[in-house]
Amino acid sequence: MPSADSTFDAHLAESGIRLRRGRVTTLQVNIGKRCNLACLHCHVESGPKRTEALDAEGVDRILLLLARNPAVATLDITGGAPELHPEFRRLIVGARGLGLRVIDRCNLTIFYELGQETMPEFLAEHGVDIVASLPCYEAASVDGQRGRGVFKKSIEALQWLNRLGYARPGTGLRLDLVYNPTGPTLPPSQSELEVRYRGDLQRRFGIRFDRLVAIANMPIKRFAHSLRRDGEYEAYQALLVERFNPETVPELMCRHTLSVDHTGRLYDCDFNQAAGLATAGPARGFFDIADLTEFTGAPVTTASHCFGCTAGAGSSCGGELA
Repeated sequence: MPSADSTFDAHLAESGIRLRRGRVTTLQVNIGKRCNLACLHCHVESGPKRTEALDAEGVDRILLLLARNPAVATLDITGGAPELHPEFRRLIVGARGLGLRVIDRCNLTIFYELGQETMPEFLAEHGVDIVASLPCYEAASVDGQRGRGVFKKSIEALQWLNRLGYARPGTGLRLDLVYNPTGPTLPPSQSELEVRYRGDLQRRFGIRFDRLVAIANMPIKRFAHSLRRDGEYEAYQALLVERFNPETVPELMCRHTLSVDHTGRLYDCDFNQAAGLATAGPARGFFDIADLTEFTGAPVTTASHCFGCTAGAGSSCGGELA
């Protein structure tokens, strides 16, 4: 199948790289687009008025696929704010019952929404790893990107999670934080930034966390709209192309992650899902497949936003790649 963007493929070819999928070890599910926030950088354009959501039959199918494919070790649940989905807890209980690692990509402020008062305790009870958005350790930066009062609520939520044992040695409760730039720049060194985060959050608020994940903003959807509005889209895309780093390619998440949207359609990654670029070959959903090994060795659908994952030290849902 021809790539959706020959320029990115040309960079791969010049480096002697054939981008193919390996074995699927992570199933990432966008369970719905409803969110209590409407962040400027959100590549899926989530917000309070979005209603798209995976239905109960879809949750059943996800759990069946996980049971049939033991090579999948991780269920990565995203959104929107995934906690707002009525089947969120059932999906977690089912996946944990299969012995999988479960990740909740959490915006932290969700714990203060009506009906979410016991969510932190639920996540801790079921051993769910939390990857929490905190794009800066300064209030003005966070509130400017995510909304007024978000920083204060985020700090209180992190303290709440720490009290439950998250990021405490021996509990097995993992808490990672996510940084993303506020503008059209690449993230700084993840390790150096982590030192600053750790020192500042511990000193000012007594907060502990396990790891900082630095993610580049992808030039798609809401962030792309803001770039075009400010006349910065072309310059940012040129920066990503200029900083292409072939050393990042072996660790790209599209090589081992399969992304599923709220309708069950399949994608090579969450960013392709947001851009509407399905996996190579005939259009398929999760009811069309039973064995995920059929994706092993398949080509990855690419586009210009792929430069966002391969620029500099690289970027994925797990942070730096090189």
